[in-house]
Amino acid sequence: MTWEIVSYQDERGRQPVNDFIANLPPKDQARVYWTLDLLREFGLKLGMPYARPVRGQLWELRVPSGRRAYRIFYFAHTRRRFVLLHAFQKKTRKTPRRELAVAEQRLAEVLARIEEE
Repeated sequence: MTWEIVSYQDERGRQPVNDFIANLPPKDQARVYWTLDLLREFGLKLGMPYARPVRGQLWELRVPSGRRAYRIFYFAHTRRRFVLLHAFQKKTRKTPRRELAVAEQRLAEVLARIEEE
């Protein structure tokens, strides 16, 4: 049974992760989609080198593509669903705090919306 993957959507209806992926070179887009397919197929069992826990409910999807590396922060939601929160190109060895802060803010926003339902 596969997992569903959805993207975070802000109050204006924008989906920043989808926009990020759409602006990548075609080869890198293909690599991202291939890695997302692995996540869809293996779910929580997908581990290194493709996925790893970051902090709390936050996970990191790791996408190498030639000399570039991309990261997509996500979390596991109910009913076998992942929510993609934030994506960026990794340029340093350590994940920048700003990138992590964006993902954590979006996670809090999604969780608050769920509680309101």
